[in-house]
Amino acid sequence: MYDLEKLKEELFACKECWNLFGFEPRPVCMGNSDAKIVQVSQAPSVHVHNTGRSFNDISGRRLRNDWYKISEETFYDPDIFYITSVGHCYPGKSKNKGDNPPPKICAQKWLSKEIELINNDIFILVGKAASDFFFPKSDFTDLVFSDHTIKGKPAYVIPHPSPLNVRWFKEHPEFEEERIAEIRDIIHESIF
Repeated sequence: MYDLEKLKEELFACKECWNLFGFEPRPVCMGNSDAKIVQVSQAPSVHVHNTGRSFNDISGRRLRNDWYKISEETFYDPDIFYITSVGHCYPGKSKNKGDNPPPKICAQKWLSKEIELINNDIFILVGKAASDFFFPKSDFTDLVFSDHTIKGKPAYVIPHPSPLNVRWFKEHPEFEEERIAEIRDIIHESIF
């Protein structure tokens, strides 16, 4: 039987995108196979790339403190959260604002295998890249404001908490006014 720790060893050694990025890839994911919550996002930021710790940037602070209302200790507890992404490495800066999209090969090679090896209670998909992987061709906003399942387990889509995501939040104030409170209650039920 293939186990998650063996898969993570292989993932952390992956250098498949070196030529694509122009710098050494540094895959990032964290958590145990029995984590209660699987959180999937787009890809690590440059700060996460430099530190090797998921969501330890401004987006992570907003996610933990403002949206989930949990401590850093709880968020990084490997028995509570398995934190991964569609692209496991920082993909470099785009010519516009923000980062390049994650290479599709990464999710195809790693993410599906990770998901199969985790015995979680719920899924949280952070941002459009994560929602597109699980629910292709679905409207992102519709996904945010409705409940879903992955592997027969509850799944919730949230926008990326990046400070660059201003427009979506202006157009959808009901997310921070109502929807995130519903999702936060579900997260708290799972972990407390």
